[in-house]
Amino acid sequence: MSRLQRKKIKKKRFILKLSLILVILLLGTLFYGVYQYKKGFQLGNQNRNNKQSNVEFNAKKIPNKTNILLLGEDAHKKDEKSRTDSIMILQYNNQNETKLVSIMRDSYVSISGIGHQKINAAYSFGGVELLRQTIQQNFGIDIEYFAIIDFKGFEEMIDEIAPNGITIDVEKPMKSHIGVSIQPGVQQLNGKELLGYARFRHDARGDFDRVIRQQKVLKAIKSQVLTFKGFASLPKTLGIIQPYIQTNMSTIDILQLVSDYLVNGKDKDLETLRIPEDHTFTPKRVENAGEVLELDIEKNKEALQRFLN
Repeated sequence: MSRLQRKKIKKKRFILKLSLILVILLLGTLFYGVYQYKKGFQLGNQNRNNKQSNVEFNAKKIPNKTNILLLGEDAHKKDEKSRTDSIMILQYNNQNETKLVSIMRDSYVSISGIGHQKINAAYSFGGVELLRQTIQQNFGIDIEYFAIIDFKGFEEMIDEIAPNGITIDVEKPMKSHIGVSIQPGVQQLNGKELLGYARFRHDARGDFDRVIRQQKVLKAIKSQVLTFKGFASLPKTLGIIQPYIQTNMSTIDILQLVSDYLVNGKDKDLETLRIPEDHTFTPKRVENAGEVLELDIEKNKEALQRFLN
């Protein structure tokens, strides 16, 4: 056997060994992820007191983008007349852009079969499907997926991906109706504190500043997930929060969306919008709904479609 032949054999053996090592590492990572997901799912199920039910949602497939209706809900207050605490539309498109719209819950809109009411009343009257219809009819936006996130699951998710807390610059003292007391300044907030920060609205600016804080919190969570530690804990985190989420997305849908975002969209900023926009609404009091925001529907519809479409 010539020297050149021996070199070729050695090279082939080296490539084979390297390929085998890569396959073993890939399989190990996959099995570890599955193990962590199942472990997290078991932990979530142990702590969850109520069971989920099937939810009607007549979703429409949207080309080149994914629209997800995100709703926050307190399981302890869940009943047939519950109103969602937050209404957001999260979009990830084929340009690898991530956009977030917060719709203020006091927005006074037309609800099919009900008449004019606050937009979060649609959830109370007809669940997530009536809310989807209301958004489509008033703003012309189709939504493919929904996720109703229980606040307890949010707390546990934060404590898993950030055991030392999420860094937030708290702008004022907060304690009314949020279950925690938070002081001003840059600090690490655990799951319960971060939820309280995002939900606080008992000051002069009310829901307006709360929307800003909610968007600020989601940006901070995104930054945490993109760290090595956050990424490594992701399978277990998804398992933990799964029992706390009602959604029409499969686990495969979620993992595919997350992996695609981490590979292609992680370096892009999260773009945000609030509906109603400034100067496109009038605060007023109406007999059947109390304090509302009367919207210039056409201006807000145009702004929302321009932002998402």
